[in-house]
Amino acid sequence: MKLKRVKLHKKGITYEGFILPQSNEKTIVLKLESGYNIGLSREGTSIEELGEVDVLKPPKEITQKRGEIAILSMGGTVCSRVEYKTGAVFPSTNPADLMRNLPELEKISSFHTKALFAMLSEDMTPAHWSIAAEAVKQEIGQGAQGIVILHGTDTMHYSSAALSYMLRDTPVPVVFVGAQRSPDRPSTDARHNILNAAYLAKNSPTAHVGICMHATTNDDYAYFHPGTTVRKMHTSARNAFRSINSAPLAKADFTRDMVEPLSDYKKRGGKLKFDNRVNENVAMLYAYPGLKPKMVDSLADYDGVVLVGTGLGHFSTDPFDVPHVKGVLPEIEALCASGIPVAMASQCIYGRVNLNVYTAGRLLQEAGVIGSGADWTPEAAYAKLCWVLGHEKDPKKAAEEMIAPVAGEISSRSTLEEVA
Repeated sequence: MKLKRVKLHKKGITYEGFILPQSNEKTIVLKLESGYNIGLSREGTSIEELGEVDVLKPPKEITQKRGEIAILSMGGTVCSRVEYKTGAVFPSTNPADLMRNLPELEKISSFHTKALFAMLSEDMTPAHWSIAAEAVKQEIGQGAQGIVILHGTDTMHYSSAALSYMLRDTPVPVVFVGAQRSPDRPSTDARHNILNAAYLAKNSPTAHVGICMHATTNDDYAYFHPGTTVRKMHTSARNAFRSINSAPLAKADFTRDMVEPLSDYKKRGGKLKFDNRVNENVAMLYAYPGLKPKMVDSLADYDGVVLVGTGLGHFSTDPFDVPHVKGVLPEIEALCASGIPVAMASQCIYGRVNLNVYTAGRLLQEAGVIGSGADWTPEAAYAKLCWVLGHEKDPKKAAEEMIAPVAGEISSRSTLEEVA
């Protein structure tokens, strides 16, 4: 595609770049060298034409062969590229696109790509987790030495938790990776994240499902976080992901050919335990001041519920008949009595649920709420309940399975370092 390269002069300032297709007659949209787009009023703007440039040559066709690393795409910013006709970003998993933008990939490993979805991660559902787990299983069965999954960052920690349960004792690393900044921004983190994820998938001795993202705001090393204890902690920072109540599994730096384990890990070569059955009819409700009983009543149509309580795991129970306070204990009791598994997580970032300390917690536990002692994140608890109810219909057995550690989502002990 050929675009016109120009210099625009306005009020003593000169801007140079490509003119993008216009939406009206009054403005000019210019893509700068930095990758950013600006809009200028045509009035008072002089244009100096520099000729046409083919800014987006069609990639040459490449016949894919199976590589040592499988790169699966579930969508998101990380697998997008700039389309200069509009200046927008759109998903692309064509191997030619990847190799054109990331030629270092071929130096790390041979690879092949497969597009599973092209969607925003906030549109992901538990059914998509199941499809992704099946795709990973197939790649492992066909000899892949590592799996890289491109995913949007907003719900990537839900997906990594879900696949941690579905792909237990994976024989190879299954590495989720995303990007906080789109590829048309100078500060994009996509390149380093993908290359570190690929290097880790090929060379790490750890065989876990996890997330590989920037460890710092710089383009240096990345952390490989456990899939069930990782959380997105910032809306836009490059080092947004952190291990919660745990340590990262490893750090990776492809520029130094380095993978360094940081905590106990499972080695490669395990025998895959696969179960991707999932129940999508699971709800999650956060406690908040003024929560109305009818909100809890509305959960009666679900097969399972994760409550995300305040502090140690609290919802308003109003045991002392405080004036103008209407607790939700009767409604929670009704959910539990109907056979719906109800699990508790905490809104706090660190620490574990303890329903034995305050009256509210003890009343919830007596009602049948499970989870006391668990230090799972709300996302890991939700993904686990979806997975447990996918294969276990008996409420009592489902509750027992929920509170039994499966993939590192519940630790045996807390350490002071987890809040550092």
